[in-house]
Amino acid sequence: MPEHSEALPPEAIDALQRGNKIEAIKLVREAQKLDLKDAKDKVDAYVENDPVLRQKLASASAESMRGLVRWVVIIAVAILGYFFFVARQ
Repeated sequence: MPEHSEALPPEAIDALQRGNKIEAIKLVREAQKLDLKDAKDKVDAYVENDPVLRQKLASASAESMRGLVRWVVIIAVAILGYFFFVARQ
């Protein structure tokens, strides 16, 4: 557990444990009345002090990127298919 566990609200820590960094930043902003940059910096500092959490967030980010790439490929194939089969006629 990081040294400054009291620095973040429990709900924000729970959001980080689920891999939802954006939600954690929103919760910190609301609870501590911070601007976006300060809340993000506070969450980032918390994550940097917890290697397990840092790995979990990196894994969640990589999975999100894979999902985005899949959708881009599907859309590109659909567009190419449309032009190849429909627009050429």
